[in-house]
Amino acid sequence: MSQDEAPTDLMGYAEMAQDALRGVVKSALKRAASPEGLPGEHHLYISFRTRAPGVSIPADLLARYPDEITIVMQHQYRDLAPGETFFSVTLTFGGQPKHLSVPYAAVTRFADPYAQFGLEFHVPDAPIVVAEPEPETESDDGAPKIVSLDQFRKK
Repeated sequence: MSQDEAPTDLMGYAEMAQDALRGVVKSALKRAASPEGLPGEHHLYISFRTRAPGVSIPADLLARYPDEITIVMQHQYRDLAPGETFFSVTLTFGGQPKHLSVPYAAVTRFADPYAQFGLEFHVPDAPIVVAEPEPETESDDGAPKIVSLDQFRKK
């Protein structure tokens, strides 16, 4: 390696740091899920990619927020369950309760404005997969192939 080349991080320190900082999100959610809930005026803003692998949100929210959504957790949240790799919570949108399940790896921003604390994370864009229609089977002369069902009937 020449002196002009930047060394390559084969250890993945940037990813390790991101994972460690996501631990702050997990710890804050565990505190919010405790019987005491969030102390004082603390409230959490959590932004996440709605199409990231493992995210589960109702279809109407996905249609409304096709890329990213920010949720606020302060006084009105239910069933908060912070797990090891994801959290789930029920929040109210337009007067209707909606259950969300979000992997920590999908979180792009986390903030507690009361404490003037915030974190940003790198989350790769999730590819949108569009299924291609199956091509029609055609006979040699270009006309659609017709299959007789008689060959499948019991005699």
